[in-house]
Amino acid sequence: MTGVITTVYFVRHADSPYSAERERERGLSAAGEEAARRAALLLEDEGIGFLVSSPYRRAVLTLQPLADRLGLPIAVEEDLRERKLSAEPLFPTREAFFEAKRSLFADPQLRYPGGESSEEARQRGTAVLRGLLLRYRGSRLALGTHGDIMTLMLGAWDSAYGFRFWQSTSMPDIYKAEFMEDAAGPRLHAVTRLWRGPGA
Repeated sequence: MTGVITTVYFVRHADSPYSAERERERGLSAAGEEAARRAALLLEDEGIGFLVSSPYRRAVLTLQPLADRLGLPIAVEEDLRERKLSAEPLFPTREAFFEAKRSLFADPQLRYPGGESSEEARQRGTAVLRGLLLRYRGSRLALGTHGDIMTLMLGAWDSAYGFRFWQSTSMPDIYKAEFMEDAAGPRLHAVTRLWRGPGA
């Protein structure tokens, strides 16, 4: 079947107080909770029929107001988790953190100790996304996600999605991506930024 469009709403999580020791468990700040409610209002009339999320609590909580409005469950996919930068906090300043990110996007094979390369994270995230595009062919689904893994998944279809795109994203952020199926499989047909949240 060709010409079928499957729409994925990439919902990057809202503001979350940083804690390196609680990467999976940390939730949303008060501002993040309010932004998640606003995101739900924006998306509730988009015809979304399925909700899928990273296992990280901040991603699930960002989708929860939308789930409540639509009366839908949130399916969790472990391999949609954020890319692990390193086993230990090796980059103590904002400048060092951004330079580490720049280097990872520039060299897909680069891996910091205990972390993941861009290629490794892209492969696992894209495998899940391709499965979702097959499972929910012709539907609309919202994906609770993170800055790195969202950029890497989109970059699997279009190399323009790299460090500069990641740097421009906010928390939360919402991108509507339309994938059109042809004989070679799904191709990225169009991407529209629906809303830029308040947090960088």
